[in-house]
Amino acid sequence: MDTLWFYAIAFIVIWVLALLFKDKLNISVEGPLLMWRTTRLRDLIDSIAQKSPRFWKVYMSIGIPVAVFFAAVMIYFLILSLKLVLQTPVAAPVLPGVDYPGNLVYVPLYSGLIGLATVLIVHEFAHGILARAEGIKIKSIGLILFAVLPGAFVEPDEEEVKKASRIAKLRIYAAGSISNLTLAAIALGIYFVLSSLFIPFAFHSDGILVSSVVPKSPSDGVLKEGMIINNINGQEIRNFTEYTTFRNNSKIGDVLTIQTSEGTKIIKLASNPNNSTAPYAGFRADSHLIVNKNIHDVYGNLIPWTLYYLSDLFFWMFLLNFLVGTFNVLPIKPLDGGLIFEELLTARMSEGRVNSITSNFKRNLEQKLKLSEEKTNRISSGLRKVLSFNISETKVNKFILALSIITWSFLAFNIVYALGRGILLSF
Repeated sequence: MDTLWFYAIAFIVIWVLALLFKDKLNISVEGPLLMWRTTRLRDLIDSIAQKSPRFWKVYMSIGIPVAVFFAAVMIYFLILSLKLVLQTPVAAPVLPGVDYPGNLVYVPLYSGLIGLATVLIVHEFAHGILARAEGIKIKSIGLILFAVLPGAFVEPDEEEVKKASRIAKLRIYAAGSISNLTLAAIALGIYFVLSSLFIPFAFHSDGILVSSVVPKSPSDGVLKEGMIINNINGQEIRNFTEYTTFRNNSKIGDVLTIQTSEGTKIIKLASNPNNSTAPYAGFRADSHLIVNKNIHDVYGNLIPWTLYYLSDLFFWMFLLNFLVGTFNVLPIKPLDGGLIFEELLTARMSEGRVNSITSNFKRNLEQKLKLSEEKTNRISSGLRKVLSFNISETKVNKFILALSIITWSFLAFNIVYALGRGILLSF
């Protein structure tokens, strides 16, 4: 079944069941939004938080500057991408198992769905755990479906959040993204161990396996998913590395004679939708692996292939958690990064704290550097102004709102451009 049909049927079934049993399942329907709430998981979240609330607080206190760092990195890359926006979109819709011309990243169906599930679960559970560690009640936990876009949420008591200290709120806001980044690091470590220490010794490659064919591309109707390619233009292709080398030496307009497991196929390379100067065949592939005889004799096929698929799953868990974690710290609303920066920009140091720091600094200038009273007064006065500086909440809100509108407009343009170009290339 075509993957898009799978999604279409799945969402139709979900919407129909939700509308038919909304009262029984406690589902609220507000326009294109479905929302399912439950209180069943609150005890689980509470038990995790209360086992070591100090650990969670320290963990997320460290996470706050990490979130700020990645926010700065993301802003930097968005600024760099401005000059490339009409050549290569920096944002495009991604659906596991769905490929289209100009698609930036193809995510496999099953690994992608499981990876996205870990993103949602870890992100929202982390918000809930930190809320409970800070003594804030959780009203409900649930799932949402905005038309066809799935999501999840943990709903803390808003009044208690407002009364919480600034550092407590920062920990709660940073928790989701930092947990995604932590899971990404763990998944990357497991992937590295499996892909570098096990798979090279358990498998060998005898060609490349076509994993997907992009619709309306040069390969569409010529190659098929599952074909094995072992020779192109008389050159033996034993693995993906050799194929990549061959591809990098190809040019637009080259005619490829491809020896496959289903006979000889001919493709003429076109220009890449993401780079008009690069050749484009329109299929995705990876090394076609076979279990080595010595491994097969001891472990059979099941264990090696299970570990291989686990390696693939952990790679997508890493990538999806990393991408969502870093995107979510952008200082724009309604992302968590917008809430983090709102708190940071409205932070004010108490007068007593300012006096204490200024006095100690002035004393050090006088005693250790032996500066004159006039100079120490001038320097400490400047420090006082810096420490006492604050921005009104109204100005902060306006600034973040403006930044949010600009950033979301830029991302929306990229998505519309990527989709529109993909549709045009499909005809």
